[in-house]
Amino acid sequence: MRKKLQFRYLISFVLLIFLLCFFIVWNINAGSIDISLKEVFDILFCRNGQETAYNIVWEIRMPRILAAVILGGALSVSGFLLQTFFGNPIAGPFVLGISSGAKLVVALVMIYLLGKSMVATSGIMIIAAFAGSMISMGFVLAVAKKIRQMSMLVICGIMIGYICSAVTDFVVTFADDSNIVNLHNWSLGSFSGTSWDNVKVMTIVVVPVLIITFLMSKPIGAYQLGEGYAQNMGVNIKVFRVALILLSSILSACVTAFAGPISFVGIAVPHLVKSLLKTSKPILVIPACFLGGAVFCLFCDLIARTVFAPTELSISSVTAVFGAPIVIYIMIHRKRNA
Repeated sequence: MRKKLQFRYLISFVLLIFLLCFFIVWNINAGSIDISLKEVFDILFCRNGQETAYNIVWEIRMPRILAAVILGGALSVSGFLLQTFFGNPIAGPFVLGISSGAKLVVALVMIYLLGKSMVATSGIMIIAAFAGSMISMGFVLAVAKKIRQMSMLVICGIMIGYICSAVTDFVVTFADDSNIVNLHNWSLGSFSGTSWDNVKVMTIVVVPVLIITFLMSKPIGAYQLGEGYAQNMGVNIKVFRVALILLSSILSACVTAFAGPISFVGIAVPHLVKSLLKTSKPILVIPACFLGGAVFCLFCDLIARTVFAPTELSISSVTAVFGAPIVIYIMIHRKRNA
């Protein structure tokens, strides 16, 4: 039995890595301008090729692909941490209003800086998004103390998200600046316009948080079995819960800062990964969530920019199409097992 499980884990990770490589190659190759695989290979590994093709692959497509990988993985892991914290598979940054709170504060900061003819740097964006995430999380935690029913907590999170989105839309509508179009596009969610500097910053933020999260696999596994069991295993529950909130908020804030709010990835991917692995062991689920989130976002981004090319869809529209049915299935399945 143990060998069968280990074989399943191996096959699952091989499949995820294969899909990741497959969608990376497809994303590099696909677009309004066709570039052959040989040209792509020459550009990436030999650093030579036609100037136009070189700029498209190296300056536009590659940063966007890496952003989808890093941010998609980060969002999925953030969703897993929130699901662990609340003990419910439908908890996630978007559903609980955390992404919307980050979006609101980032929008306010961007509009303020644009009004002063200043540019919002990556660091400012992440700090603003983190502040917004923590404000929304604070409201959710305050509600969680009063209401024990997860369904009511989710409804409150959705309401917080609607309020934040409404205020953001109001501010964007009446903002007086020529760059407000970019802000509106960002508020819908997109990986477009990502630069190598952005990729560098998101890597510096996300990678250490992912390493810390992976190193916390053992206490997370103990916490999944109940607070009492975790305490008996020597886990400081108060410190542990704060760590989960901070780590999930940093990850979701980084995603929102660079790509805007992206829906359903944080809920759907952890569920799919656990179904694939047939386990919820954090030491396996955390890296699998990152790979699954990267694959899911690469797939959705490919659809967003190619299906109706040259018109590009918002990434949230596509993730909702594929993620929402999974969330509905989770809720129906839980109801049947209740």
